[in-house]
Parts: sequence; structure tokens; C-alpha cells
Amino acid sequence: MKQLLYLEIPTPDVDAVRLWLQQEWRSEVEKKNITPDGIRLQLASYSSDEINTSSLGKIPEISIFVWSVQRTTYLKAFRWYDRSIPREQQIIQKLTADLRAQFPQEYPEPPAIDLSGQTIFEALAPHYPLTVRYFQKMPNGEYDLNRVYWWEKRWRESVRNPQQPKQVVFKGDGEMGRWGDGENFTPSSTYDLIYIGGALGVVHAAVMARLGYRVLLLERLPFGRMNREWNISRREFQSLIDLGLFSPAEFESVIAREYIDGFSKFFDGNNPSHLRSPVLHTPTVLNIGLDADKFLRVCGEKLKAAGGEIWDETEFIRADVEPTQVVVTATHLPTQSDRQATGRLLVDAMGTASPIAWQLNGIRAFDSVCPTVGAAIASGFEPGVWDSNYGDVLYSHGDISRGRQLIWELFPGADEEITIYLFHYHQVHPDNPGSLLEMYEDFFAILPEYRRCDLDKLVWRKPTFGYIPGHFSVGSSDRTVAFDRTIAIGDAASLQSPLIFTGFGSLVRNLPRLTTLLDTALKYDLLDASSLNQINAFQSNVSVTWLFSKGMMVPTHSYLPPERINATLNTFFGLLADEPPEVADTFIKDRTDWLTFNRLALKAASRNPALLLWILKVVSWKDIWRWLGSYLNFTIYALISWLLVGWFPALVQKLQPWLVKRFPRLWFWLLVKSYAIADGMGRNRQPIPQMTARLSGSQT
Repeated sequence: MKQLLYLEIPTPDVDAVRLWLQQEWRSEVEKKNITPDGIRLQLASYSSDEINTSSLGKIPEISIFVWSVQRTTYLKAFRWYDRSIPREQQIIQKLTADLRAQFPQEYPEPPAIDLSGQTIFEALAPHYPLTVRYFQKMPNGEYDLNRVYWWEKRWRESVRNPQQPKQVVFKGDGEMGRWGDGENFTPSSTYDLIYIGGALGVVHAAVMARLGYRVLLLERLPFGRMNREWNISRREFQSLIDLGLFSPAEFESVIAREYIDGFSKFFDGNNPSHLRSPVLHTPTVLNIGLDADKFLRVCGEKLKAAGGEIWDETEFIRADVEPTQVVVTATHLPTQSDRQATGRLLVDAMGTASPIAWQLNGIRAFDSVCPTVGAAIASGFEPGVWDSNYGDVLYSHGDISRGRQLIWELFPGADEEITIYLFHYHQVHPDNPGSLLEMYEDFFAILPEYRRCDLDKLVWRKPTFGYIPGHFSVGSSDRTVAFDRTIAIGDAASLQSPLIFTGFGSLVRNLPRLTTLLDTALKYDLLDASSLNQINAFQSNVSVTWLFSKGMMVPTHSYLPPERINATLNTFFGLLADEPPEVADTFIKDRTDWLTFNRLALKAASRNPALLLWILKVVSWKDIWRWLGSYLNFTIYALISWLLVGWFPALVQKLQPWLVKRFPRLWFWLLVKSYAIADGMGRNRQPIPQMTARLSGSQT
């Protein structure tokens, strides 16, 4: 017996595929026998010169059968004979071509709906019945399903009109103000900082408010509502403690669960033996499950206690940049009344929904994305389904599904609560932007395949969803994160690893860097686009991972062997499983150095020589040249960091008192470079420079 064919057929209707095989498909062989799951082709029409049946005493056959998992149909064909059969490849090629023609890739659009005379449930029930059924069981489910629909529509519109994004930032008349003349700036604006986006935004806003800056936070939702949960490690959270935002006791109070271990494992049932991997254990990766609601509430309280303000249920409309201030116009959604605020600097923390990010970068606002759906489930799993002392960091239970490699995450919370995510790596393409609603229908259909459960017995606490972006950066200046008096952070800036996709983790890891640089820019009025674009979370040591992330995506209008992405993931994670635990820890936490990266890359190539060819099949030569630029930049910065990191940051700190009085712009530039060779290479954080706290209403 020999396997001749393994296909993913992009339809959940396995019965339609089976009936088509049995009743409609025609091949050149004489006899087609019907089986419960497909057909058997008997090759009796071939002459005795072509095949010799006497040695086996039977007629050669090709057995073809289908099955369904992950709301997808799969097909395999096996030859029941000990040697090749004449024209078997022609049969297989015809079957493949006919299947592709009969069941092509489809990229469904969410329906256009009118909610003036019906609810979101009534509008979407014919299209996404499972999604509607289980959102109806969630508190605030109608509101949240509206959010899912709104976010997907907004994302699709942005992807399809990148050349002409909606303009929301406008430059006012008049000459730009003085930049960095050595004097501290005395603002006439109402606020120093206006943040838009209350999830990642409130973390940074609270830090800046505690430094004495006058801060306003705008949030489209009721403040404190999150459509994601957050996990982190103790070492990463330490940044918030070092900055004084949380005390150690406050940190302990927002921990919902601390795990003993986290697992990563990818389905390898169709991989050759050398591309199967053991479970990767990462006991210090994402092993702290935060109580996100409490975490946000604490950040909001600290923001207000420091004099900051929160305007929730307020939607950003536009920003007008003037020489000495930025004017923000917004709409208070419950009353539909306009609101305005002026500030020295606007901070965009709106994530992938940000129109500012699209205006800044146009067609290359985001190169890749992880459409992510899931839910926080309060209870309902049977005992023994999962041990709450452990987390599933990354897991797959099947191969490519309708053009996507679906990956699960599972993180227990307080008591019996479990948060489960389903996502896939996705190439941003106008024909196929990526669908949250389709993913949700998958989530509710296949959750019992992943973890044994009765969906109707689960107690649903809230949905978790979003588009987590990635950008394929060559260098720190490859992505624009700022206009004059406007800067993007977090997912809106999208400078986290495109392979690991951790916007929250990236922000927290780089918070001392971002805070120090932004404090310096505000203190010396270095708020022009050139200066602000130097304030970002770019890390040269993770920018080189974007080529590998492309290997996790199925290009739109293309097909890959169903097992391909699992084989790629098993190659990488098998290597990490063979390494000491600290290697996986540093890789996933964006701290991999040049030598480790190259050693692992060479080891991966030796274990799976086809890996590079697999990647080359899904990337262009332009991508290859851009990645070589990323690698060259990484190599140069690794050398510079090796030469300078031991003494240069300390020297810059010693020069601070003299430089800031005479050459504040030079001091700022040196501080940027100091962080680039340390934090930008994933090295241990340098000490946070002294940032003098200010009283609201005064700048010194």
C-alpha cells in the first residue's frame, strides 16, 4: 500500500464531496466501486503487458476516501499494489484538477445588514448560526457581536482601500514651532498627552500621568471592557513595577492564575517521522494569567489619581495638527455630541482598527495579521478535560483548514475559568482580508474536537477577538509611526515580532524605553515627525523572523500540501524542545541573540533541508531581498551592540547633565541609539534614566 494523494478540500460539506466522487466524477478506468467513505478504482482494463496480477492474485486498485475535521474535508488516495501502476499519476492529476474546479477556494464576505428593523442576531443567524446561538448565551452578547461585525467591516475596508485611506489627521496652517532650542517647553494646551484607545493605551497613559503630565484618554467602548485576555511572565511584568505603576503586592492582586507549565504541540499525524516533535515545555512563558478587567481598572484608577481624565464611549473622528498643539475631535456615542480636546501630543493606541495607522503607512500599514477569536468560559468543562495548573501556549489538532492553519491557545484563569483562542497566520490580501465571523463559526463547531465539551453546558463569560497585526520591517525606520505631534504605539505601531505577535508583551517589555524617550521628547519639545519616529519598540533581533512567519501562511488563491505548515512548526519547535529551557524562553520573549538565531537556523536547515524551499514557494524575490536587508541590519547591530553595550549606555547617562542643557536634540539621539543597542537587541534592560516627576499644569 502506498499513499498517492493527500488533499485539503476547502468545504465543510463532506457529503457533497463524497457524492460527487461516487456519482459525478469520471476517470478513464473501467470500474468504480462505491465505498461508505468514497470509491475504489479497479484497474482491470489495463492489459497484462501493463500490469501483472498473477504474482499477487488480485487486481490493482486505488482507494479514495474522504473525512471531515475542523469544518474541512480531506481526501486521501492509496494504491493497493506493491509497485507503481501505469498512468496512476495521470489519474491522480486529473482527480486533483477536477476537485479544484468543483470545490474552489472561497473567501466569504460578511453580509450587508440593516439593523434598523432587526437585531444583529436576526441579521446574522442565516449566515453564522452557531455564532449567533452562542453569543446569545453571553452577557452583552448582542453588543459584542455588533463589535465583531464592526471590526471585520472596518478591517476589510482598510485592506481594500490602502492607497486612499481615510484621512483623519490634518495639518493646520502656519509655520511649525521651534524644535529643540534647549529650553523646556511651556504649553498652552489643555493636555500634554491625548491617548486614543483604552486597552494598551491606558497602561502607557497611567505611567505618563504619574510623571506629572496632563493626560486625557479616549476610549470607544465603556472603559474597562476588553475583548482579549492577557498573559505574561513575571520577568516581563517587572517593567511595570520598575516604572512604579504597580507595586509587587498590586501585581499579585491582578494575577488570576499562575501556571506550573505551558505546552506547545502541533499535529504531526501526516508528517514524516523526522518532522515530528515532542511537546515543548515553557514553564516561564505566558505563565501568568492576568485578571484583565482588574488590571485595566487599576491602571485607570492610577491614571485618574494622577490627574488624568478618561472619556469613554467616545469615538475619535479627526486630529488637526497645528504648530504648537494638536486638536482632537471626537463624538460621545451615547449622546452623539461632538467633543474637542487640545494637547501637545496625540498617542494612537487603537490597534488594527486605527485609521491613523493606515494613513501613516497606506498599503504597508500591516503586512500580516492573526485573525483571532475565542471566549472566556466561566465553567462547564467536565473534570479531567484540562488541569488548570497548565496552559496550552500553541496547539493544532489538524492540518490546513480551508486555506488556514488553525492554532489554539488555552489559558486557565481564576477558579474554573478558561480562556481559549483560535487563530491563524494570515497574509493581508484585498481578496481575502481575513474573517472574524468565519473564524467564530469554526470556533464553535470544532471546540469539542479540541477539548471535549458540550457547548450548551458551558457558561460563557465573554468573547475574545481581534486582528493582531505584523509588519515586515527591515530597519527601525522602515515603518512610519509618527506625524508631527502624533505617534502610534502597541498594535497600531505594529513593531512586535511578526512571528510571535505579542503586542501587549512587546509594549510591556519596551515600556521603559518608550517612556524615557517620550518623556525626553516632551520635555524638550522634540515633537516633530523626525524625532517621534525614533520612539518605537523596534527590535532588530526579532525583525528577521518575518520571513519565517510567511511560511506559516497559505497565500490567497493558492494551495499548499495540508501537512506543510504543521511540518514547518514542528521543525522549529522540535529544535527548541531539544535545547535547554532558557533558549525557548529567550526566543519567545524576543531576546534571541545573533549567535543563537544563526545556530538554530542552521540546525533547522540540517534537520529539514526542504524548509527553505517551502518558504521560497510562498514568498517573492522582493521578499527575499527585503529579508536579506533585515538580516544584514541584524548582523550590523549585533556587532555594534557587542562592541558598545558594555560601556556606551553608561557613558550616555554620565553625559546627560551637560548635554541636555546645551544640545537636547543630540542627547535625545544618543539616548535612542543607547536603547537600540541594548533593548533593541533583546539584551538586559539598561537602568531607567532619572525622569523628574512634574506637577500637572507646570513644566520644568
